[in-house]
Amino acid sequence: MSEQTPNRLLDHNYDGIQEYDNPMPRWWVWIFWATIIFSEVYFIYYHLGPGPTIHDDYAAEMPAGDAQLAANLPPVLDEAGLQAIFNDPARVESGKAVFTGKCAACHAPDGGGMVGLGPNFTDTFWKNGDGSLSAIQKVVMKGVTGTAMQAWDTQLKPEELQDVVAYVKSLQGTTAANPKEPEGKDVSLATADAAAPADSAATQGN
Repeated sequence: MSEQTPNRLLDHNYDGIQEYDNPMPRWWVWIFWATIIFSEVYFIYYHLGPGPTIHDDYAAEMPAGDAQLAANLPPVLDEAGLQAIFNDPARVESGKAVFTGKCAACHAPDGGGMVGLGPNFTDTFWKNGDGSLSAIQKVVMKGVTGTAMQAWDTQLKPEELQDVVAYVKSLQGTTAANPKEPEGKDVSLATADAAAPADSAATQGN
């Protein structure tokens, strides 16, 4: 036990009220001064000296955070990999279930689109990308900034994401009950233009 000065009644008073002199325990006083000294050292080292700032800590931790995020994100398949899923009726049917639960509210249950919301998937016009499976995958995963289309890469399982991409592609050429007006570019024209030189070259070769 630390030695303490006994309580003493001070000789001054305020409106008849007298005060006891009851000092804090010595150990408490030393801790109090230690915290003050520590705060000064901390401030000098981290704010005026070579100590790392919160920005330095953030930059140091970002690579590990990015690596962990990348490990949790679904893999990005190339066109050939997505085409294999598109050719599998079971995967396309599975994508339909995902579409019905997650996408139909904005794109209509039959993919015909809704005014003020999602575009029509049944025609050959595309607002984002060229209508390829890879382009659809990019939009589904990352969303479209400035629109209601959100990113689904952290909300869907990899298989669900891939399946819904295949299903969206399968809607092209189908008949919607109330199709939305075409938006974007007609990708069928670009496909035709790309095929024309090849056909011409084949004709000349024959």
